Amino acid sequence: MRVLFVCLGNICRSPTAQGVFESMLVERGLQAQFEVDSAGTGGYHAGEAPDRRAQAAARRRGYDLSAQRARAVRSADFQEFDLILAMDRSNLENLLRVAPSNCAAQIRLFMSYAPSWPAEVPDPYFGGDQGFEQVLDMLEAASAALLDEVAR
Repeated sequence: MRVLFVCLGNICRSPTAQGVFESMLVERGLQAQFEVDSAGTGGYHAGEAPDRRAQAAARRRGYDLSAQRARAVRSADFQEFDLILAMDRSNLENLLRVAPSNCAAQIRLFMSYAPSWPAEVPDPYFGGDQGFEQVLDMLEAASAALLDEVAR
């Protein structure tokens, strides 16, 4: 299964989601069954490492985001991935707007896997450190729920 996590700039939420999900795959021994990546609907930060605050928050929980580099969503992503998971409605709408008519991927909000949480992952970029912790809480919940659903 191929999963792509998407936010706006691909330096906070989506690389964190990728790191959390990949770690949970390893914990469950499922890493060989998945291909995971992240991207942004905007290419503002292409080639950059994840935000230092996102990396620090992730590192405190045992996730390493340091090897990741930001990229923009490509047209090929809509054929190459099974699931494209947006962090918020704005990015979901952008994805749906540019998706080709023969899109192979299922495109949805990531937090739809964890309905007891807010529907959208807030962008922590302009806030303080606590925002990155909240994002991690949400991404851990949705990642675990997605893996539980796939396992069923």
